[in-house]
Amino acid sequence: MHLAQRIAADINERGHKVGDRLPTAKEMQAEYNVGHGTLREALRYLELQGLISLRTGPQGGPIVRQPDAEALSTTLLLLLQFRRAPYSAVTEVRSALEPVMARLAAERTTDEQLDQIRESVENMERALDEEGPFIAENKRFHKLVAHGSGNDIFGFFIDSMIEILDGSPIGKEYPAARRAAVAKAHRAIYEALASRDPELAAKAMADHVGQSVSYMKGRYAEALAAPITWTIS
Repeated sequence: MHLAQRIAADINERGHKVGDRLPTAKEMQAEYNVGHGTLREALRYLELQGLISLRTGPQGGPIVRQPDAEALSTTLLLLLQFRRAPYSAVTEVRSALEPVMARLAAERTTDEQLDQIRESVENMERALDEEGPFIAENKRFHKLVAHGSGNDIFGFFIDSMIEILDGSPIGKEYPAARRAAVAKAHRAIYEALASRDPELAAKAMADHVGQSVSYMKGRYAEALAAPITWTIS
């Protein structure tokens, strides 16, 4: 673990970018004064965390990646699975956090982020008859608002919550009437953010999440009560 931390710190401090190739195994063994097995274990750990990918062949070796919320969501999934936590725990957390994030986003989101949120709303409105693109924009919208809060912890945590729900029956179906309601709610949230009104943004998000939870309780009561499981979607 200590070696993995050193390598991660060096990647950051040396300004390595996504796609950069790290030194060869022989060079890294010499630099860190470790054996082949110790280095391999550290690199495998960093690969699991999404910081690098290990490629084989003449042009292979450790390649820098951009970590995302997948590693965090997998860790949370496993923790929650072994606590037998229900999917309703995720909706409860989102109900508490997302209005706070919307309030902060109204104060902190950049003009560029706001443009992306608007674009997501418009894409969703055009995709009301296409369930796949609609679901993708629904996820994108909530991630954009979360990251627009200016707090990366909120952003990555909501990314993880969305990934957990997406692997369950709860995140798979949006009938036409529900899609229209969601698109309308997203438009209201965007307009509150664009007006830079924190209280209105928080209320619009709270109303939206509250409606979503009520819908899920009515349609997916059994799924919400079921224990969270780690599934391959």
